[in-house]
Amino acid sequence: MSFEDDLIERGETGFDRVLAFSIPHREARGRIVRLGPVLETILSAHDYPAPIRLQLGEALVLSALIGSLMKDPGSQLTLQAQAEGGPVDLLVCDYRNGELRGYVRHDPDKLASVGSNPTLESLFGVGYLAITFDLSASAERYQGIVPLEGESLAQACESYFARSEQIPTLLRVGMRNSGEGAVASGLLVQHFPDGEEGRERLHVRDENPEWQHIATLAGSIRHDELVDPDLSLEQIVWRLFHEETEVRVESQPMLSRGCRCTIEHYRKVLAQFPASELDDMRNEAGTIPVDCAFCSKVLEIDL
Repeated sequence: MSFEDDLIERGETGFDRVLAFSIPHREARGRIVRLGPVLETILSAHDYPAPIRLQLGEALVLSALIGSLMKDPGSQLTLQAQAEGGPVDLLVCDYRNGELRGYVRHDPDKLASVGSNPTLESLFGVGYLAITFDLSASAERYQGIVPLEGESLAQACESYFARSEQIPTLLRVGMRNSGEGAVASGLLVQHFPDGEEGRERLHVRDENPEWQHIATLAGSIRHDELVDPDLSLEQIVWRLFHEETEVRVESQPMLSRGCRCTIEHYRKVLAQFPASELDDMRNEAGTIPVDCAFCSKVLEIDL
């Protein structure tokens, strides 16, 4: 029996699934995720160097954590970093209905000049991080933009929640590259006054004693615990919060690689262009080649 089969038999959560949890008496909620095969599938679409794999892995984990907070099944979360001055000028990931996809555009020559263990600043230079929510139920879109600062993308996301949402948030992300395949995992914990969403948040402060207590416990998570496949997500939550009066957990649906590069999709997109522009796009065979950056496929669209 495989490790994953053993976890399923025990009712515990392994790879490519988010575990939701809440601690009602501390007015806190959280998510924890560990990506495995889905991560490797997304990374394998391009021959990414190790530093780029690390950034994309972290971004995919953050997308799964934040995206899984949305209640409406058809809603989409997009995480996008744009920058100039460094090897990476674009990183984009999105999450919709448990489907993840992501892509990084970078300059190999510039990347070679920043060493094997570059900082976030040396990789991106000066830029911003945009987090966009497209809500299916209300057809609304809202976006928060913060400077691309700190030691990691996780720190930039913490800044987003502090500035745009006014929600005390702790994020921890870890990734391991090995011959057995990449593993990336992350933990998100948030504080809500009275344990409810939608309440007035102006009085929520980082010095709230309930939040300080939970943040201290959650912040003790180690990198090796996050990426250890021998630890189920339930076991990690238990390690962190087993002394609490009540911790509620709920496993979410399986995650998958969700690229939407179908001929039907691109036909709908291209149909919005004027006929003269479509003629300029055609190749000698009369079709329009569309290169999907997410999965590295070229589709020939016949219009």
